[in-house]
Amino acid sequence: MATRHLYLARHGAANAFGELTDIGHQQAGLLGERLARVPVDAVWHSPLPRAVASVHELARHLPNVPVAEAAELIDHVPYVPSPAETPPSWAGFFDGYDDAEAASGHRLAEALVARFAKVPEMTTETTAKGTETTAKGTQRDTHEVLVTHAYPIAWLVRHALDAPPSRWLGLNSANTALTVIEYRDGLPPTLVMFNDMSHLPPGLRWTGFPEGIRP
Repeated sequence: MATRHLYLARHGAANAFGELTDIGHQQAGLLGERLARVPVDAVWHSPLPRAVASVHELARHLPNVPVAEAAELIDHVPYVPSPAETPPSWAGFFDGYDDAEAASGHRLAEALVARFAKVPEMTTETTAKGTETTAKGTQRDTHEVLVTHAYPIAWLVRHALDAPPSRWLGLNSANTALTVIEYRDGLPPTLVMFNDMSHLPPGLRWTGFPEGIRP
């Protein structure tokens, strides 16, 4: 049974202009060192500069691995909850989102799931014997890295857990923290890890989170 392994990571720490800071560059490099132990087939990234720069650092540790942009990974609000679904701490956050913006964000979220949250594609192998040619479909495990933003990661985690749409709220990810989801045919997705920062030294952890006491 083939498995699709998705390694989700938020970009490195960035400044107010969306550019990686020195800390962000360090974080992305350390994530690359960790992922160098994985048989990565491809790296996909958001088109935004902070994600592109993170991938540039990460890819130094993954020579010969294809790197490509995926529009579905751009930073976006995947689902605007109704007032009844909105936790008190999020009250007012969605003020100003009109129906068209909300619908556009949700279409992007659905496209994200449709492209990445599924089992590996079937590949066709053709063999020739005498004058006969036979085509056989096969599946193999795939390992793909997605460098994106906190909200798309939250949406994919919510989807993997089959939680209500509004449950993406509050599923934050630290900069370059690693989340891993596995997809197998006939089984629900498996959330292997979420927001793991073990590749980062203590001084580089928890950036991108609200300030507070962290373990």
